Amino acid sequence: MHENSELLLREYGAEYLPKQGMLLEIGPNGFPSTYQAAYATPSLTWHTLDLYEHPQLTFTAKSENQFPIPDNTYDVVLSGQVIEHVRRPWVWMKELSRVCKVGGVVITVNPVSWPYHEAPLDCWRIFPDGMQAIYEDASLDVILSRWESLEDRQYRRHVPGRSAEYQPRKLRLAYQLLGRIGLPVECAYDTITIGRKIAA
Repeated sequence: MHENSELLLREYGAEYLPKQGMLLEIGPNGFPSTYQAAYATPSLTWHTLDLYEHPQLTFTAKSENQFPIPDNTYDVVLSGQVIEHVRRPWVWMKELSRVCKVGGVVITVNPVSWPYHEAPLDCWRIFPDGMQAIYEDASLDVILSRWESLEDRQYRRHVPGRSAEYQPRKLRLAYQLLGRIGLPVECAYDTITIGRKIAA
């Protein structure tokens, strides 16, 4: 999880996270996850799913495309920095849609500029046009899909890359100095997509 992922969810997705109901987070980055720590409320049931065994996970899936969850269970299905590790995201998205209630929303945040990172695979970088196609194929009506960086807004120019927190210290310091005079600063660019389930 990196800063831009959090910023995009705050800017565009927070209004779709309910105060009550049921939410499934796929691939949490901890317990609680960054998203859960920021958005969980006492009346929101926040479940988690991943492929590995962990006592704090709600569910462990046997494969990336088969969740041990009944149809139409969740008001929101959320994932951040997961889809790039999925071998067949068009199949995976249908599983996210399956466990989402009709009228519920699926929210994904995925990297566009992030360097190769295995976990255990790194397969995709998907722009909004690709996410729209994947969502529509899974009976999800796209509300919003955009790619951008909300990091380092104090600098006028950006180039796609990594978040400052993951850059070597010397590079980060150079950007802090040179960015003030108008040279481009490296920032993470991600795609956030929000879609409503329109059919069972």
